[in-house]
Amino acid sequence: MKLDVDSTDAALLEDTVDEFLWAVNYVTRHAFQGEYVTTSKTTLHDDTYEDVRDETALHSNHVQAARNKAAEACKSVVKKWKQGKKASMPHFTSPHLVYDHRTAMFHDEYVSLVTVDGRIEADYVLPDNKRDTPHAEYFFSDEYETTGAEVHYRNGNWMFHIHCKKDVESDTPEQATTENGTVLGVDLGVNNLAVTSTGTFWTGDEFGHWRREYENRRGDLQDHGTRWAHENMQAVGRKEEGRFKMTLHRISNELVAEARDHDCSVIAFEDLTDIRDRTGASWGHKWAFNRLYAYVEYKAAEYGIDVAQVDPENTSRRCSHCGFTHPDNRERESFECLKCGYENHADYNAAKNIGLRYLRRNQTGSGGGAPVGVRLNSGMLNANGEYEPPAEESARAGVHAESPQL
Repeated sequence: MKLDVDSTDAALLEDTVDEFLWAVNYVTRHAFQGEYVTTSKTTLHDDTYEDVRDETALHSNHVQAARNKAAEACKSVVKKWKQGKKASMPHFTSPHLVYDHRTAMFHDEYVSLVTVDGRIEADYVLPDNKRDTPHAEYFFSDEYETTGAEVHYRNGNWMFHIHCKKDVESDTPEQATTENGTVLGVDLGVNNLAVTSTGTFWTGDEFGHWRREYENRRGDLQDHGTRWAHENMQAVGRKEEGRFKMTLHRISNELVAEARDHDCSVIAFEDLTDIRDRTGASWGHKWAFNRLYAYVEYKAAEYGIDVAQVDPENTSRRCSHCGFTHPDNRERESFECLKCGYENHADYNAAKNIGLRYLRRNQTGSGGGAPVGVRLNSGMLNANGEYEPPAEESARAGVHAESPQL
């Protein structure tokens, strides 16, 4: 649909588009450096995230969206090469910007969009008769869920391409559990609310921002000490809980989708009992972790996917590559094994360890439906922590994807 954007907000969108395109092209150029084309989102995240944040004013989720777009484009080039077709390094020029539920808030009449300088609001330009239109059939229908969108600038107009999906319940959810299933490990934290063993990150930036915002609002009202202020504090609390529940529902949907996309039969979390002591999380984060786990648990059950918790001891200090455990292996968000030199994002390393701990606790062999590996973004880890590449080894030819060092 078309968006009604005033001139001031249009200028902010243009600036955001320019920086988004710069970010996509920067990541793409980095992927083509060296002997191989890097297609791993995790590797590209580690190599380019901080640079893009330093060079742009983009929201962290726009940075991740730019990385994902570059990674998919690089994968497409490599695929063509394998088919014997010609393809060169992609370069993005078409004005567009990718949004998700963290950067776009969808309302009935308008959308709130993150830019490089705060949020803007743009009204939908809809037909007079909303019946019998795609808008009525998909966007305004309770049967469909809005999953994201792209903003495009074309012929002098801002166009909003909305992605919708329909939840379809399987008649035989037990079929989702394969005989030789795999485990998706999930690490929870403050800076990153959730990180999976497949290398997907859900940052805590927006959660932290709104938690502080609501705390400030309650503090201002509490200073008044009136009945009116007390009633408004309760209203603020309801709004806060509603916003956070919506965010956690979205993340739980995406976590379950991640498990389904990688044919996982189990989603493994760390035990949440003492997570505040381990992570320094606030009571709000503790509430969010428990709520997220509960959402994932019942949503995964619809597809025959089990959800479990494992002992978290040393999952953040243990090397998922060689098994060496030491407090100095981890420094904030960086992990470097003092023994084998393995380096990666600390939360990603912990997610793999969580998956491995569940695997070792429950491994009974290749039969009987027992999980046989921890799912990575390419290939998996077996119970011994050894990397197993994808079934088709040729799929990794010329591609710097998951490797024994990841």
